[in-house]
This record gives sequence, structure tokens and C-alpha cells, in this order.
Amino acid sequence: MKLDARAEKALRGVHPDLVRVVRRAAADSPLDFTVTEGLRTLERQHRLVAAGASRTLLSRHLDGRAVDLAVKIGGQIRWDWPLYARLADCVKAAAAEVGVPLTWGGDWKSFRDGPHFELDRAAYP
Repeated sequence: MKLDARAEKALRGVHPDLVRVVRRAAADSPLDFTVTEGLRTLERQHRLVAAGASRTLLSRHLDGRAVDLAVKIGGQIRWDWPLYARLADCVKAAAAEVGVPLTWGGDWKSFRDGPHFELDRAAYP
């Protein structure tokens, strides 16, 4: 499936390798999804930390090395955790296919973040 206009806009400024992964996942995934956030300003990051939606001012979004994806069912964004585990399988498979090491926020031990995908820090410091 093709990414929507919102996703394409959110991918502006995102690292090209991560864009390749997202586009491959969109083409292969049985789930419809969009990109809710890619490159983020430090000002926005401060607001997210203040609101408790993030715990760091060193987000990979600040340099275009992270994206947040949202699953859509019937055109509406859904936040059900099982959907994000399914989406993660698709995104991880796409990353493996294009040879891009990726980390999913849902695999983190604390502050699990199902919508969050970022380029692996070891490969993309």
C-alpha cells in the first residue's frame, strides 16, 4: 500500500535509510499505517518531555533518525497494543530486507513505545 500525504510530509528530513524502511514496510504490510512524526524540533521535544510523552531531550527524532508510526483501521488511527506488535514485525522484516539495522520502542524494557522506530545507535551514531 502507498503512504498517505501525512506520512510523506512527516518523512521530510528523516534519514534516507529509515525512509526506505518505512516505504518498504508500507508496500509489504497488511496493516495500513501513517507516519505521525519524523524530524522534530528541540522545542517540540521539550514540550513532549514536559507532558510526560518522552523522557529524553536526546531523542533520535531531533536528527531524523526516528519515526513514529500509527496504525489505521477504516481510516482511523488506533492505539491498540497488539496492532503495534504486528506492525513491528512488518517494519522489522522490511528493515532486514533493505539491510538497515533498526530498533523498535516496543522492545525497550522501560517506557515501551509501540509507535516508535529508530535507526540502530551502533550503526547510526
